[in-house]
Amino acid sequence: MEQNIEEIYKQYSKMVYYYLFCLCHNEFIAEELTQETFFRAVKTIEKFRSECKIQVWLCQIAKNLWYKETQRTKKLISISMDEEIGEIESNNIEEEFIEKEEEAYVYKQIEKLSSPRRELVYLRLKLGLSFKDLGPMVGKSGTWARVEFYRWKQKIIEEMQNK
Repeated sequence: MEQNIEEIYKQYSKMVYYYLFCLCHNEFIAEELTQETFFRAVKTIEKFRSECKIQVWLCQIAKNLWYKETQRTKKLISISMDEEIGEIESNNIEEEFIEKEEEAYVYKQIEKLSSPRRELVYLRLKLGLSFKDLGPMVGKSGTWARVEFYRWKQKIIEEMQNK
């Protein structure tokens, strides 16, 4: 392994945190699982064979931890848009309100997606990862990720235009 774990943590901890936050929508859980992800990575770093990028490997660890956490607690955590809508502070309140309403609509539509698609959309929107990297993170190909994201985006655009 060319990089030591400290360098890996510095380079990828925010990305892993944001990935987990996209899954759970809870800062505390995302932080706890980020720490656990790197703890597991340290324990198994010698097994990393560089068959994929290190960030994909770390996100796979994180995703597995998240699945274990949801199975353990049997709770579903949803996005609360109330806080964001309540934080509108601008000279043009109407425009801000419309933007927040559209954003809330988009997030509601994301929540309706099946698991791999929901992950894909969150990761693309929040982290801006390439489709090549996103595909393996959700257990699919990069081509699948690109096509599914494009289809979802077109559907949302059409729905919003028809509102």
